[in-house]
Amino acid sequence: MKNSIFTVLAALVLYPAGAQPVTPQDRRRAAELVERMTLDEKIGQLVQQRGGGAVTGPDKTELSVERLVREGRCGSVFNIKSFEETERLQRIAVEESRLGIPLLIGADVIHGFRTTYPISLAQACSWNPALVKQAAEVAAQEARMSGVEWTFSPMIDVARDGRWGRVSEGYGEDPYANAVYGVAAVEGYQGDNLAACLKHFVGYGASEAGRDYVYTEISRQTLWDTYMPPYQAGIEAGAATVMSCFNDISGTPGTANPYILTEVLKERWAHDGFVVSDWAAIEQLRSQGVAADRKEAAEKAFNAGVEMDMMNRCYDAHLAALVREGKVSQEKLDEAVRRVLRLKFRLGLFERPYTPESEETDRFLLPASLAVAERLAEESMVLLKNEGGVLPIDLGRAKTIAVVGENAIKMMTVGGGSSSLKVRHEYTPLEGIRAAAAGKAEVIYERGYVGDVTGDYNGVKTGQDLSESRSEAQLIADAAAAARKADAVIFVGGLNKSNHQDCEGDDRLQYGLPYAQDKVIGALAEANPNLAVVIVSGNAVAMP
Repeated sequence: MKNSIFTVLAALVLYPAGAQPVTPQDRRRAAELVERMTLDEKIGQLVQQRGGGAVTGPDKTELSVERLVREGRCGSVFNIKSFEETERLQRIAVEESRLGIPLLIGADVIHGFRTTYPISLAQACSWNPALVKQAAEVAAQEARMSGVEWTFSPMIDVARDGRWGRVSEGYGEDPYANAVYGVAAVEGYQGDNLAACLKHFVGYGASEAGRDYVYTEISRQTLWDTYMPPYQAGIEAGAATVMSCFNDISGTPGTANPYILTEVLKERWAHDGFVVSDWAAIEQLRSQGVAADRKEAAEKAFNAGVEMDMMNRCYDAHLAALVREGKVSQEKLDEAVRRVLRLKFRLGLFERPYTPESEETDRFLLPASLAVAERLAEESMVLLKNEGGVLPIDLGRAKTIAVVGENAIKMMTVGGGSSSLKVRHEYTPLEGIRAAAAGKAEVIYERGYVGDVTGDYNGVKTGQDLSESRSEAQLIADAAAAARKADAVIFVGGLNKSNHQDCEGDDRLQYGLPYAQDKVIGALAEANPNLAVVIVSGNAVAMP
């Protein structure tokens, strides 16, 4: 307990009220350090690697992340799997590299670190920015006590096509709502000394036909009226970093777009942090038709205003040659490095590079943290209608409750894409209903439909066996039979976070409920009018 108390007390407030984002002392120290660095060391500060992996060098030999850190050729590492590995790499950077510059450790802390919160879209449904800020504060506390200093959150992409898989990660279709909740998240994270990252700058949610990573056609008017306001609000709130987008914007990729990255972000808005590319977004400039190879991609991204290269192998492989050839100016390189170093100074990493050890029980799932999670979950639920007073179910009268639907038993808090989570235990809706009705009503269950037989999501193994031998007609008939036996029926369906639905890189072709769920709901309503329909979904669904 002593270590955890020390960590909390020792943490600096990243952007205290009324303070400037970067102090004159931070600027001076960063400038002095840049003067002592070699070209390779400067470029190293602009390179981010994934923890636990290896990269292939120019001579085709494999270079471990550990070696790159030791040689001063890596400034940031992300998604490290353990506290011990985080501390080991940080000690190599501080104690074994020439200049002892600490790493900036990043992670996808999206809707919780270990204490799990509703997805961002659900958080917006709470209409409670103060509570969202509290959730971000808890996530920051858990992350910082685990050695993480930087989160790739909040996502504030305005999204208006429900077929897009990443709708779930943002705060919805309204620019103002995204701005309000984005500011709440930034203040929550950074108040606990976890650097925030606004993503994906900008227009990512306008992808054509709701398809991820593709073209967007955005007029200058729409860009400023719809997509820019949340980012401007986040910058004014002091967001430390910004992530470039995968998409192009009316023909110019966001990762090679000097208008948004330099003219707007750095010059008009005076952002003094830095821009990191999304995963392999610099390399993607080749497939977007604006770069012939990785070297040209590095040139265009860097000169447009992307300071840090996330998993592209473009800056570390080609930036030195571009500087020597005069295609990237030494002055611009030095300023990029100063931006990264200023954040490291601002976070106090040079004074306190290591995280005190603490027991997991002192870091995670604290009673106050769980109370915030429970309250946010309660406030994020949306009741669309309650015709006939079906809800709440009176357990004094309802002696048999039929629960139908695969989502009543499917484990889904594993997250996915950029928001994978590791929860201690997940209570399915069926488990929760049985616990609430224990000793008062019998709860019977029927699956009703089959959507996912693997029980896995985005590579996360849940260990569930969801195999099924019954036909669609038999499943529906069995569900209807259960409904006729019951005093009340609860259908739990929606999307299931797999099979190309509501997650990164997986988009839908249509809005309707999949797996013949409409047929199931119709059969249940015919069998028993005391029916409550619960939709679990990361984005919009259309229902008859």
